[in-house]
Amino acid sequence: MAGEWVRGPLTLEVTDPEDGSLVASVYQASVDDVDRAVADVQRSLREERWELWERREVLERAADLVREEGPRLARIISAEGSKTITEATREVARTAETLRISAHSAALLEGSTLPFEDTARGSGKFGYYRRVPLGVIAAITPFNDPMNLVAHKVGPGLLAGNAIVLKPAAVTPLSALALHDILLRAGMPPRRMAVLAAGREAGSALVSDPRIAAVSFTGGPTTGDAIARLVGARRILMELGGNNAVLVCEDGDVEAAAAGIVDGAFGVAGQNCLSVQRVFVHESHYERMLSLLARDTERLIVGSKKDPMTDVGPLISEQEARRVETWVDEAVTGGARVVVGGRREGSFYWPTVLADVPGTARIYRDEVFGPVVFVEPFSDVDAALETIDDTEYGLQAGVFTASLTTAMHAVDRLHMGSVLINDTSDFRIDAMPFGGSKRSGVGREGVAEAVREMSEPKNVILNRMG
Repeated sequence: MAGEWVRGPLTLEVTDPEDGSLVASVYQASVDDVDRAVADVQRSLREERWELWERREVLERAADLVREEGPRLARIISAEGSKTITEATREVARTAETLRISAHSAALLEGSTLPFEDTARGSGKFGYYRRVPLGVIAAITPFNDPMNLVAHKVGPGLLAGNAIVLKPAAVTPLSALALHDILLRAGMPPRRMAVLAAGREAGSALVSDPRIAAVSFTGGPTTGDAIARLVGARRILMELGGNNAVLVCEDGDVEAAAAGIVDGAFGVAGQNCLSVQRVFVHESHYERMLSLLARDTERLIVGSKKDPMTDVGPLISEQEARRVETWVDEAVTGGARVVVGGRREGSFYWPTVLADVPGTARIYRDEVFGPVVFVEPFSDVDAALETIDDTEYGLQAGVFTASLTTAMHAVDRLHMGSVLINDTSDFRIDAMPFGGSKRSGVGREGVAEAVREMSEPKNVILNRMG
């Protein structure tokens, strides 16, 4: 903050959700700190020139440093969060890629001449537009991808020429601080970005500050609504999660679908906005699908994040594990059947497959954000597509079919940000436009889209006086 590390008092404790042990203590920012941070990064915008080519080179060097320091960064991600060391290592690689793609997106900031010659009113005029930064961006990131989602906001935001005040999740601030340190070592002006480990009050002060030009937020829709009320008529970019479904048609590859569903439902203990939560399988494959899912789920190793053999680690807290347990218990009380799983120990919740889930259950309607998936048979594709779309979310969906006609019908019918054919919902690349329809978000992320969202066109018009 203000170009310097704040070294005390270190009152915010970061603990390992696996066993509750203390990982580190950091400074907890106050509302006054928010005011200082916004003022300082705004001053940096006014007083310090940082050319596009310099910004590009900093992001390139930062990507290289992330790759070089991968093992250390993976240990940080895993220690403070839910990811196994294997999952954390993958996140480091994606962080480097996100920064690399950001650096290579400089051409998106080019402008164009204005077509004055195409109208009689433009006689004697010449002009062009170019893309310019918005100003100060407030970036708020979640715990489940504590480094790559920071890179998704910081990389495009810095490339576009903005200043950034970042508020990472209070339970996982170390990954964000580590990435900030790398950006500084790569040559970022020290006052161009501030990182505030803070609670809800400081977060509210940040997004409501009138000096903030735009807010980029990843989290849940309830918090998104609260932020929107505070931000008012300013630019907002939000990714708000999903209740993602997979459709397995009569001509679909059941074994490939089952393998993908297990991977997509239980990675990061289900704490993933793209996680598979709902599976609709043709009635002719229903029992086989349940059998395959039970077999593959039981093979998953639940255990310590530090063990490279572990498939599923803890949830972010015991409180979250208890919430997932409550949702499953409510579904079972309403008539659902546990095919496999349904067990909790502390912050661990075992990967769970459910059947016969009633439509009124929370686990049917809302995002569970935990390692739970349910399976439902269908006989009519159109009815199944209607059920899949009958949710307030619209992030991603997967469809397994051998028919191009069926695939394209599903693409046209589903109101989703992405429809994946012969794959599950749990896939993205960091270069694609990313976001959802309905309550799943506002605008699109992905590097190229974020660069555009975090900049704006500025017209220059010259009147030929002679």
